[in-house]
Amino acid sequence: MKQLPSLPFSKLFNISFGFFGVQIAYALQSANISRIFATLGADPHSLSFFWLLPPVMGMIVQPLVGKYSDKTWCRYGRRIPYLFVGALAAILVMCFLPNAGSLGMDVTTAMIFGACMLMLLDTSINMAMQPFKMMVGDMVNEEQKTTAYSIQSFLCNAGSLVGYLFPWIFSQIGISGTAPTGVIPDTVKYAFYIGAAILIICVVYTSLMVKEYAPEEYNEYHPAEESSNEDEPSMIELLKKAPSAFWTVGIVQFFCWAAFMYMWTYTNGTVAAGAFDAPTILKEGTVVLDTASAQYQEAGDWVGILFAVQAIGSVIWASCIPMFKNVKLAYIVSLVLGAIGFISLLFIHNKYGYFASFALIGAAWAAMLAIPFTILTNALHGGHMGTYLGLFNCTICLPQIVAAAIGGVILSIFTTPGQLAPEVMMLVLAGIFLFLGAGSVLLIKEK
Repeated sequence: MKQLPSLPFSKLFNISFGFFGVQIAYALQSANISRIFATLGADPHSLSFFWLLPPVMGMIVQPLVGKYSDKTWCRYGRRIPYLFVGALAAILVMCFLPNAGSLGMDVTTAMIFGACMLMLLDTSINMAMQPFKMMVGDMVNEEQKTTAYSIQSFLCNAGSLVGYLFPWIFSQIGISGTAPTGVIPDTVKYAFYIGAAILIICVVYTSLMVKEYAPEEYNEYHPAEESSNEDEPSMIELLKKAPSAFWTVGIVQFFCWAAFMYMWTYTNGTVAAGAFDAPTILKEGTVVLDTASAQYQEAGDWVGILFAVQAIGSVIWASCIPMFKNVKLAYIVSLVLGAIGFISLLFIHNKYGYFASFALIGAAWAAMLAIPFTILTNALHGGHMGTYLGLFNCTICLPQIVAAAIGGVILSIFTTPGQLAPEVMMLVLAGIFLFLGAGSVLLIKEK
């Protein structure tokens, strides 16, 4: 079997550059979905149910993109056609989603419309995101994979930084950060519009600059396992043959992604109540934050800044990870730092004090983006790289589905009747999950 050639840094960068634009879209979704649905009228105990849609679509879409792109070849490449179609769909949805409250619909209809748009947005983002991981597996040798995924991690965090800061930046230049009850502020709308424009530019750049290996050349570097086209193994059969790293890293992934699901869902309420003293109202017998208040919307912009701090912390920590001689030790330390960051939020009530917490959370995020895929792709061989990476995405989606499904129930346990739901306790639980994830790293056996 021929070895994949070493690529210059410019080619490694070009393979992943489109990820910058995709991640802006993902960051806008992560930082603003709870804010959007709370503004539309969702109760905090039901917020997690809206977060069920993204991982469900990820579990469906990413394995299919992997399976069918393994068999695809056209003049535009193998993975790039899926990337391009997914990006175009994401752009259209990004223009509709923030307008869910501006189309004259009643509250229930607006939330259903928003949920449908969220489902389509995450479907398209997943379709656009997966090809970048696959192209690294297809085109980059084992010696350079850590570098390639580190570049991808850097671009991911840079895109996140931009996406997170957009609403706050627009509020600073005079665009309105408040709106009538049930209507999404202009700062959020413009963030989605500009994010969509950047996404298409980045994806077009990668599509033009990257030339994937033709089937004949690809097979020289990735010889297919012996099987006829008529006897193509099913996903179940491939799972049975999956290396142990697939499953053991998956256990770690379960705890990590459940933790971050709660961060995305409950940070808005935590910050609004803990640092901005957002007023409360009584809604159908339940005490909730007044989402139409200036304090709540200002807190929503601040959450973007905190997530940007997390992205900066992730970039800084990503440069430290290669200094560890033992990748498992780097994984453990990263997750422990993130756990400390989550739990510290219980004791901090100053908007600037949150910076330290989210910088530590960024350490866990840096490890989650790079280390699992490095371990897995080094353990894979044969002609099913894309399918395995798509299936591995289920270790990201499944924990989010479980966490979202039970999030409202857990929050109810923490809530005292007649008082505001303590959303910060869900972030403490996220910290406990990361400690469990750090312990699970010891189960991983690398080859």
